[in-house]
Amino acid sequence: MREVVRPSGLTQHLEALQAAADANGGNRADATGGYEESAAYVEAQLRAAGYEPRRQEFSYGRRNPVDAFNILAETGSGSGSVLLLGAHLDSVEEGPGLNDNGSGVAAVLEVALRLAEEGAVPRERIRFAFWGGEEDGMHGSEHYVEELSRQEAAAHVAYLNVDVVGSPNAVAFVYDGDGSDSEEAGPEGSGTIEQVLRDILRTEGVEALPFGFIEDSDYDAFVKGGIPAGGLFTGDGGTKSEAEARTFGGQAGLQYDECYHRACDTIGNVDMAVLEQMTETLMSATVSLGGIEGGLAGRAATEGAG
Repeated sequence: MREVVRPSGLTQHLEALQAAADANGGNRADATGGYEESAAYVEAQLRAAGYEPRRQEFSYGRRNPVDAFNILAETGSGSGSVLLLGAHLDSVEEGPGLNDNGSGVAAVLEVALRLAEEGAVPRERIRFAFWGGEEDGMHGSEHYVEELSRQEAAAHVAYLNVDVVGSPNAVAFVYDGDGSDSEEAGPEGSGTIEQVLRDILRTEGVEALPFGFIEDSDYDAFVKGGIPAGGLFTGDGGTKSEAEARTFGGQAGLQYDECYHRACDTIGNVDMAVLEQMTETLMSATVSLGGIEGGLAGRAATEGAG
């Protein structure tokens, strides 16, 4: 997927999210100008690529309700089944959130744009979600799952979560779908998602590590709703071990991202090489799980666009 994913596109998306935070008090939290400007950028990019994004509105909080929204867009072809890619669009109030989770937004958006440019015809309908309300309790993804009928939920073949994928002291984690290295497996089919992601990374010489479903990101609603789930993660506030440093480089004893939930989580905090690799992995998984026959040729990709 190296000939399809554009590093310049990823940079452009991060620059736009940074600008949104800079112009609005230094963050992109829900119900702020920074969130609205971030959403407008994502929507404009999707529309320019031929998608028809829509806002799924919801609110949360009893005493002082917050009005929020998700952004949803999907391919215009495919079966009744859905492959869903999702990343949360909001940041914490303490900072601009460029690794958490501008990195995931950039990855999902870039996959959507490149699939449209390539004219990919997937077997499954591919839907892209940019969640609101994650930092206050995964409210956007929870609302999405709650709104699904039983038939609609059953139509979801997989949910791929992309949250924090450009960490400066990174480890390549994939969610432990089969439960072999954690306390609980995901719903049936989650083990297949894990294996697909690990196999893709293995072809790049990366032996990814499993990471348990610990109710700390937008996959949680899908796991609880019985929808197969998985995804990519490069570490946030946890500490890199000696073994992880030997395998992935970086510095043992330090956080994967020392700017996690802080004002220093700017564009300069994102490791672009890590983000590019995770985006390539996401693209390959989308091709595989979405049933895009023949893959993507990369015939339309030229560096510098996006």
